[in-house]
Amino acid sequence: MKTFVIGDIHGAHKALLQCLDRSGFDRENDTLITLGDICDGWPYVYECVEELLKIKNIINIIGNHDQWFLKWYYTLCHPDYWGSGAKNTAVSYLSRLDKEMNIKERWTRTLEGQIRPIYDINILPEDVPFSHIRFFEGQQLFYKDEQNRVFVHAGFNKEKTLRENQRDDSGIFFWDRELWKKALCCKAVDVKLKFKEEITAVFLGHTATVNWRDKKGNQITVPIYSGGVWNMDTGAGFAGNLTIMNVDTLKYWQSDNVNDIL
Repeated sequence: MKTFVIGDIHGAHKALLQCLDRSGFDRENDTLITLGDICDGWPYVYECVEELLKIKNIINIIGNHDQWFLKWYYTLCHPDYWGSGAKNTAVSYLSRLDKEMNIKERWTRTLEGQIRPIYDINILPEDVPFSHIRFFEGQQLFYKDEQNRVFVHAGFNKEKTLRENQRDDSGIFFWDRELWKKALCCKAVDVKLKFKEEITAVFLGHTATVNWRDKKGNQITVPIYSGGVWNMDTGAGFAGNLTIMNVDTLKYWQSDNVNDIL
């Protein structure tokens, strides 16, 4: 049995299928660890969840976009008003129904002064299959395996134990970017971050590698390793690839660029 980790999927269903196929993933015997943000990005979240539900051994980590979706389900108020790619999550579920889709676009100014769209959408909680809600409810804040490898969506305060992070601010696991910033400060390959508890490696997403460029000026669409941390978010949500990795061999496989297959 092999264990694989996959980066932020963001509704990229065809990319997910390519990663599972190209890695030779065995849905009956292998284990898949998802790093969160199944939601928001491309309008195939429904199909992604259906595919993940077929996997016998799966560990799902919650991302900030998944948490937004759950908050909407429980409160009927989306924390980002279906912005930041969330509109396509609603579209994914509404398109499965014999129901007229009603989407109204509004514009708002962010605290940084940027103008961006938000939406009013006629999606209701009953439009989402209960099996999918159970899937999102079952997502974990983090996972630590027997080899002390930690899997988390965004990051955590390395000066605290994982349980201390959970007690003090559970949201840090799906919003933090400081851990990745600190990891990038480790310039030498053999230098690793120090943690309060024993941690041999961290696998995370949330901060897409396409925000960085290689020496030729090209966007980085492969996992980045630094300071004992693997960043697995290779931009499947908008302009990159989806990546799956064998956590023992560290060999990885990628989908085609999402813009070419969706």
